[in-house]
Amino acid sequence: MKIGVTGATGQLGRIVIEKLKEKIAADNIVAMVRTPEKAAGLGVEARQFDYDQPGTLAGALQGIDKLLLISANEIGKRAAQHIHVIEAAKQAGVGQIVYTSLLRADTSTLGLAAEHVVTEKALAESGIPFVIMRHGWYTENNMGMLDQVVSHGVLLGAAGEGKISSAARVDYAEADVAVLTSEGHSGKVYELAGDETYTMSDMAAVLSDVSGKPVQYMNLPAGEYAAALGKAGLPGFVAQLYAGFHVSTEKGDLFDDGHQLSKLIGRPTTSLKTVISRTLSNK
Repeated sequence: MKIGVTGATGQLGRIVIEKLKEKIAADNIVAMVRTPEKAAGLGVEARQFDYDQPGTLAGALQGIDKLLLISANEIGKRAAQHIHVIEAAKQAGVGQIVYTSLLRADTSTLGLAAEHVVTEKALAESGIPFVIMRHGWYTENNMGMLDQVVSHGVLLGAAGEGKISSAARVDYAEADVAVLTSEGHSGKVYELAGDETYTMSDMAAVLSDVSGKPVQYMNLPAGEYAAALGKAGLPGFVAQLYAGFHVSTEKGDLFDDGHQLSKLIGRPTTSLKTVISRTLSNK
């Protein structure tokens, strides 16, 4: 049984590879990457795999029994790239595709949702057995510039009192690995989110507790928040995207209390306090 992992040198992919190596022999793991040289430290076979060269993908997928399709990172190009992979997997005879989608992608107002919906539809129509792993929010997404936040004592946002059920990347990676290394999941859609739910105000309180310095949450209109992110150095498109995430947070798109993630990994998900503590200690 050979398991392929796309985007294996990315933030999630690297963790998936390490967790897979704890479950199966490294000889049965293949890193599918744009630049194989960058995968040298993973300790597994690496194959060149460029979404934008569809004619080469089926060859790279030869002998792969299960494929973890980690969603690509080029927003606006991802749906087409994913379809290239699905079509190649069909040609290569891949037995199952496990796809990292988005929490409640079919109803989410997050700007990222549309390309996931297209990909899920393509999988359903492909004839290949599939599993949809709808990843919720990564706690690490909220860890940017924490040292500056603590220094200024203000956490900015536009999420109101919207609830966030996030988990650490390692939690999602372990869930993906659990599905890849066991049977009985074909056709299932897993809505994955953290056990702990918090607001941005709660996050400020945890920051205060961990850092020992007072931090208050300041809620801004989305436009003002985007402008503040721009002043902090984020490109305009990225600033608007993050402001949009906060708007969707207030609408409830980052909240879920189904606990499917912790059930899959067999343990509670990583707490917000733990991730904040690790982040600040690494600054």
